[in-house]
Amino acid sequence: MVTTQRRAAVKTRRFVNWFVDGVERAGNRLPEPFALFVLLFTAIAVISTAMAAFGVSTRVPGAEEATPVQGLFSADGLTWLTTNWVDNFVGFPPLGVVLTLLMAVGIAQRTGMLTALIRRVFGRSPRWLLPYVVGLVAGVASFMSDASVIVVPPLAAMVFKAAGRHPVAGLLGAYATATAGFSVSPFVTSTDALLSGITSAAAESLPDAGTAVTPVSNYFLIAPMSIVLALVSGLLIDKVLEPALNRRRVPRETTAEDESGSGASEDRPDLRMDAHLEPRERRGLRWAGCALLITMAAVLALTLPPGAPMRGENGGFLPSSPLLDSVVFLVFLALVTPGLIYGLVTRTITGSADIAGMVGGSIKDMSGFVVIVFVLAQFLALFKWSGLSTWLAVSGANLLDKANFTGFAAIVAFILLAGLINLFIGSGSAQWTLFAAVFVPMFALLGYEPGFVQAAFRIGDSTTNAISPLSPYIVVILGFLRAYEPKAGLGTIIARAFPFTAVFLVIWMAFLTVYYLAGIPVGPGTGSHL
Repeated sequence: MVTTQRRAAVKTRRFVNWFVDGVERAGNRLPEPFALFVLLFTAIAVISTAMAAFGVSTRVPGAEEATPVQGLFSADGLTWLTTNWVDNFVGFPPLGVVLTLLMAVGIAQRTGMLTALIRRVFGRSPRWLLPYVVGLVAGVASFMSDASVIVVPPLAAMVFKAAGRHPVAGLLGAYATATAGFSVSPFVTSTDALLSGITSAAAESLPDAGTAVTPVSNYFLIAPMSIVLALVSGLLIDKVLEPALNRRRVPRETTAEDESGSGASEDRPDLRMDAHLEPRERRGLRWAGCALLITMAAVLALTLPPGAPMRGENGGFLPSSPLLDSVVFLVFLALVTPGLIYGLVTRTITGSADIAGMVGGSIKDMSGFVVIVFVLAQFLALFKWSGLSTWLAVSGANLLDKANFTGFAAIVAFILLAGLINLFIGSGSAQWTLFAAVFVPMFALLGYEPGFVQAAFRIGDSTTNAISPLSPYIVVILGFLRAYEPKAGLGTIIARAFPFTAVFLVIWMAFLTVYYLAGIPVGPGTGSHL
């Protein structure tokens, strides 16, 4: 019996390795990101023009008129492109977030503060615990919205390297967790507020809209999942990802070829393996900690008192407020302020020229990302302007509607459809805007609460983020990864993140099934049925 089980385990492991290797090979056959998005832009231009010539249009439920597909190779299309060429690039939201936060991380890292802090905190911590800490931090950090995908992975790589573990496991494990488990946090986030607002708008026209959808309508499901996914993520990093990297002998050190990239350089000191800090480093960390506390106190003073400027119009924080809108700025401040103080105390900063050099070095490191974002922004802008993204989402919804699923099978199919469409439409709010108009009324006719439908959408929308080749953040992570593996491609990241997507999807759907069958509410007053 034992022999049979071992053989089955070996066969399963071989199949998984074969599948993952196949995904990596297929993904790496994709062109380089720059060429890939140029080809996609060209394909969308041709397809949209052809569909426009045949008069294809899409009617979004609730809209008075159908929205026609617009072709790029037309008078209107060429006018749109030439007049919006710069705005498409400059107005691309992730560009500003990435560059802003990388400048802050660059200062905190190049002064030596992050290196000293990590050695101080993790130098004597048990190595076995790190994957679970990374899983928890990467998940909880989603309260920073997209900023978590930029800040946490490189820091996780530094933590792993300081502890003598594989830095790429920290990098990719944090990326996969932060994206596949996006918005799964014990805290109410801006995503909760945004999605609930869209759901409420879609449910307004229903004769029986059920329980009002609020930012906490999915809290009973999301909060426990944040702990479960953190533990699962730790297991995947520890038992799957890192052993695979060791078997493949993926380098643990940055390559000499990456002198201008994300690797070590004279102004970016490497982590040392010991936890011992020199007196000036300890003094720098104390002053940096004081600076951070003062900064936090100032933010709280502008937030907590009644009528404080960081509160919303109604005195609260949800669904919107200056506090939520300032997340990127607050993260920037929390990195730059202690980083500058540390640099001044330890004399790694002796003048303004040093600060400018650190910021410039950080931007230089990401020059390749900026080039890729230029064509990526044009592609996504065309995809939206042409109406193909709307046509794709509505067509998928109609396909599911025509399948005439009933019962929980319809919810499962909806989750899988949301995950599939998410590979092509990176913005969860944009996708839910289209989906909610179709599916909230449709599932209401089947007796499902709008808040429950929203919870189902979040499963598909989150879990496939990690393997979407069109995600703007996968390009950022690829830049970090190539510091260790210069020949790594999109397929490398997709293959290594795939176990997180698959396992998160199965576990999250299993939780939703238990909630459905047991009648457990997914949020205050929000059950599965009206």
